[in-house]
Amino acid sequence: MGQFLPPNHDAGDANTIGGYRAVHGRPAAFEGKDGASYSVEIVVDDDAAGAAPYAAYLLFVRWSDGGGVAQGHVETDYLMHAATEADVLAHVGALPLSDAKRLLDEAIDRHTPPSRPWYEAMHDE
Repeated sequence: MGQFLPPNHDAGDANTIGGYRAVHGRPAAFEGKDGASYSVEIVVDDDAAGAAPYAAYLLFVRWSDGGGVAQGHVETDYLMHAATEADVLAHVGALPLSDAKRLLDEAIDRHTPPSRPWYEAMHDE
């Protein structure tokens, strides 16, 4: 069962990815251009092949029509490389929600679902 927590507008800027999470106590959610519901998470990779040892990207989890079951995901490319995890989280967390929505729609455009389920394809040689 869900729990209603009133927003704490002193915790950050609710118009950014990180601020929304801080204010509302949950990740931001969007309707993708495919009509599905998505929530967003910032993922930090500490073994990124780039100019710095830490990199971050956005992971968008696609939810079932009822909202209780994850049905898949799309993700962005790396959005930021930095020397520390805190730096990449701060930078990507400051991304406006409107930019996150644009990145979600771009990721949906790039995603091509497999022609058959993984459990059938895994039997191929």
